[in-house]
Amino acid sequence: MGLTLYHVDWCPECIAVKRKLDELKIAYTDVIVPDIRMFRKQVHAVSGQYFVPVIQDGDLVLTETADILAYLDERYGAGSASSTRFQSQARMTPDTPSDDDAHPSCRIN
Repeated sequence: MGLTLYHVDWCPECIAVKRKLDELKIAYTDVIVPDIRMFRKQVHAVSGQYFVPVIQDGDLVLTETADILAYLDERYGAGSASSTRFQSQARMTPDTPSDDDAHPSCRIN
């Protein structure tokens, strides 16, 4: 299974991840999800939460932008020989939708 990016087009953090993927010339599956969090069923199924960006690389799921960028650098960039171990950030207990999920967002600020 290859790398998959779940994102929305307008999210600054998603754009940063897409730029890193392009900069490193990484092939990936591009999945644009709905703007409204509670409709992001694919993101929830993969990560147990509704925020983007999310990447899935095999069994590894990363949900935090800084961790995603570090992982891409270390796994696919100049530091690809690194032995850093990244832990999957998929939630064991998935989030349940709340009233706050009824509007567009990318990350909690």
